[in-house]
Amino acid sequence: MNYEKRTFTQDELKYLKLLSESYRTEQQVCTELINLRAVLNLPKGTEHFMSDLHGEYAAFYHILNNASGVIREKVTLLFGKEMEEQELSDFCTLIYYPEQKLEMVRISGGNTEVWYEETLHRLIDLCKLVSSKYSRQKVREALPKEYSYIIDELLHAQPDEDDNQFIYHQKIIETIISIQNADEFIIALTSLVKRLAVDRLHIVGDIFDRGPRADSIVDMLSQYHSVDIEWGNHDILWMGAAAGSLPCIATVVRNSVAYHNLATLENGYGVSIRPLSDFAAATYPDCETPHQALLKAVSVILFKLEGQTIRRHPEYRMDDRLLLSQIDPAGGTVEIEGEKYPLLDTGFPTVHWADPYALTDEEEHVLHGLVRAFRGSERLQRHVRFLYDCGSMYRIYNHNLLFHGCIPLDENGELAVVSLDGKMLRGKEYMDYCDHKARRAYLTGISEEEKQDCCDFMWYLWCGKDSPLFGRSKMTTFERMYLGDEAAWEEKKNPYYTFYQSEAVCVKILENFGLTSPFAHIVNGHVPVRAIEGESPVKANGRLIVIDGGFCKAYHTRTGIAGYTLIYNSHGMRIMSHQAFEDTKTALLENRDIQSSSDVFETELARVMVSDTDYGQKISNQIYDLTLLLNAYRQGVLTPKLSEENMALRYPGDEQDLMKALLDTRK
Repeated sequence: MNYEKRTFTQDELKYLKLLSESYRTEQQVCTELINLRAVLNLPKGTEHFMSDLHGEYAAFYHILNNASGVIREKVTLLFGKEMEEQELSDFCTLIYYPEQKLEMVRISGGNTEVWYEETLHRLIDLCKLVSSKYSRQKVREALPKEYSYIIDELLHAQPDEDDNQFIYHQKIIETIISIQNADEFIIALTSLVKRLAVDRLHIVGDIFDRGPRADSIVDMLSQYHSVDIEWGNHDILWMGAAAGSLPCIATVVRNSVAYHNLATLENGYGVSIRPLSDFAAATYPDCETPHQALLKAVSVILFKLEGQTIRRHPEYRMDDRLLLSQIDPAGGTVEIEGEKYPLLDTGFPTVHWADPYALTDEEEHVLHGLVRAFRGSERLQRHVRFLYDCGSMYRIYNHNLLFHGCIPLDENGELAVVSLDGKMLRGKEYMDYCDHKARRAYLTGISEEEKQDCCDFMWYLWCGKDSPLFGRSKMTTFERMYLGDEAAWEEKKNPYYTFYQSEAVCVKILENFGLTSPFAHIVNGHVPVRAIEGESPVKANGRLIVIDGGFCKAYHTRTGIAGYTLIYNSHGMRIMSHQAFEDTKTALLENRDIQSSSDVFETELARVMVSDTDYGQKISNQIYDLTLLLNAYRQGVLTPKLSEENMALRYPGDEQDLMKALLDTRK
């Protein structure tokens, strides 16, 4: 923009007056403009996409630490010619687990001054490499506070005539070692390497269930420097439970029991299931084990609550899931979609067949206790607030569309129309509706009727036939528990999972979300990729990438690998396939990294710069606003503000009074 004379609107002047409080002088505006224009010409930061963590904290922590193998690549690039393979592995493990590895080095007697000096120099060189694509200001913001000045000095050594700076920096390192502060400094440097290796982390759904430490994953994510979350069906289930949805609470408990994973529920969030266990033991004494009794007790409660919810919402079109009322207790069968199946278990002592969805007094008592526990868990509520703050049904980021499950399609590959609340919804409009209802469910101060409606919808998002998070026609929990005929267990997938192989269909979905660039992609998880059968995670001619991380150990035999993550940097996109992670102990003792292989499927013709990103668009908007402010200052429409300190520096003595008088006349 040229600094030409122009007329400002009243709205512009009102905004520029507010902006002038942050940029009080012409020089401050100029300095910021110089900085912002320079930032636009830096390479874009690395984005790291992960999905379907399912409580597998150790594997998640390792892949987060090694940035899906990116850190190992950087280390090899820098030191591959001077370090042996074992030494490279040792160095990488130090970066991933610095506290533990330093202790092992100390115990082995390897923590000599020579080792410390060599390690510190290498870490500083690595920090220089990973920080090279960022502005100095951004790097400074990332520095650990306790060492920010020292690291900043070491990262910016410049050669001079007598090597004075290098001598100065060498003395810094020698002092760090001599005062026995090297361990702490190494930890700070490794933290910086991991932070700068990834500029933005995307979690494309399903943090919860199956694995034992979902709560620890949320703790780690809440401390991460830059993260967003696209809710998965398992996440929305826990969010609904925290909001007070009865069927969501019952499902969370049932899943925890079924997966033999009570650690997250009881140890992580302090939700005791002892009253439920006591009730189960008393009500189902014929079960072979306490676990079977517990699973049966909570399952029957769940089926009743689901039936109540379905009856309240005929618009859900889920009457085919009202299976308790389809049971013939005398014949020991259940009718499903017109076909009768024999039941494996006919013991339903708490079901009154005249009203099979009514809870007994004992079930009501147990359920109310669980509601109090979920609503009263401070840690769970804090974690769910974080999921709401950083999460959404979908996200558009740097020309990519991120969501967990699917965009519902019809049998013709068109955006499916879903009728809810008297509205005909599809595509982006439907996803926005789901996002709005999910947020309303957690609000306080709304009517009881709306609260009930929104909490019910959270359960629908978990398993509803048109839920974009579920993506199947029905959830066959009842069939898998009570029927021996596995044909009845089938859960038909939404047509999306057939048509997402089509580039034309993916382009249509992207355009519905306003993404028309030929470089736009869909990134989603939810369905494990069966690599063992030759299935590729890259579909539709590269327009869609499935990154189910495969963290859940139960899937490994079906997928053949431990899943995929995605890396998007300034050079392009590549999918990273991972082998199973053994455990942290093995990683430390044997320097065993997760074996990863990289498949570059899209390379940019020109390097992607910050100016090409969403962040770059925000900077461009800031540049426009600051240019307007500079014009306003130079035209005298607004008056720059000089602090008394700046006035004293620029205008000594009596000249200050003269300048103040001149500024007053301009006002």
